[in-house]
Amino acid sequence: MTDTNLLQGPIHDVHVELGATFAPFGGWEMPVSYAGTVGEHQAVRTAVGLFDVSHLGKATVRGPGAAAFVNAALTNDLNRIRPGKAQYTLCCTPEGGVIDDLIAYYVSEDEIFLVPNAANTAAVVAELSKTAPDGITVTDEHRDYAVFAVQGPRSAEVLAALGLPTEMEYMAYADAEWDGRPVRVCRTGYTGEHGYELLPRWADATPLFRALLEQVRAADGQPAGLGARDTLRTEMGYPLHGHELSLDISPVQARAGWAVGWKKPEFWGREALTAEKVAGPRRALLGLRALDRGVLRQGQTVLRDGEPVGETTSGTFSPTLKIGIALALLDTGADLEPGTEVEVDVRGRRLRCEVVKPPFVRARTA
Repeated sequence: MTDTNLLQGPIHDVHVELGATFAPFGGWEMPVSYAGTVGEHQAVRTAVGLFDVSHLGKATVRGPGAAAFVNAALTNDLNRIRPGKAQYTLCCTPEGGVIDDLIAYYVSEDEIFLVPNAANTAAVVAELSKTAPDGITVTDEHRDYAVFAVQGPRSAEVLAALGLPTEMEYMAYADAEWDGRPVRVCRTGYTGEHGYELLPRWADATPLFRALLEQVRAADGQPAGLGARDTLRTEMGYPLHGHELSLDISPVQARAGWAVGWKKPEFWGREALTAEKVAGPRRALLGLRALDRGVLRQGQTVLRDGEPVGETTSGTFSPTLKIGIALALLDTGADLEPGTEVEVDVRGRRLRCEVVKPPFVRARTA
């Protein structure tokens, strides 16, 4: 996909006005940073950051028994939650590969709102539509809603200043209004910090973003781009589809089994995933902390005693720890427990690393 046919979000002109640098991501032209990734990352960890993630997909499943239908398709158990709550879940193939990871918002027994990843929205909608019984519709609403993430220890201050709700449990949401406009406020995020994700209508995005930005700056925060979003999520060990989850990387391998309702009688991929869980995966996701100076990246070979034992799936410089960190799929037969020293081939140079269990930084989502 060339730059001329990348999709743009509802407030692209605002990002240009703010001096953002852009890059393609999931078919969209996305702001990577404004004043610099490290500063934006630190703003989220110490104060508050504002992200425009309107590229994320949106879809609604409606009709009698919609919740039961979604529960029979996606991995997590919707019976664990109730209306007003959200849940991380996975859409898998019969072979156990991951079509996408997404958030499901339980509106009612007859309505589930889904937020998939940008590039996978059409695939998720298509798979659900193919199996939806009569009376249940699956509607792609990708460009009906914007998504803004307000993340950091001062995030509640920002929302309160606009009269938006803040007192809710983690993974809960509330339908509210701002300036007479509807907005769904969710206690979710992708940074490991206390935060919220707001879903206004696409047409209402610009005035809400400007109002949020004013309050974010008043709280010593700043707008943050895709670069900081990636360093923040990597520090937490959160998966990114296409890196830690994919059609070739199952939730069992990615240590995402907590998002699988193993006791449910039915979900896509149940038989294959159960068999893999029982047998034990051939590889599993762990973290790597650099012991030498150097920056880790995706696709680098992990070695122990000179022999390949895995590959990095994501890597970055941690602005919080000020060292290189990575997530990696490591061979389970290689006895690579946390604390084990390995090497990573960084363009022909051996970089010493320690195997760790993510997160690299303590979560403060509560």
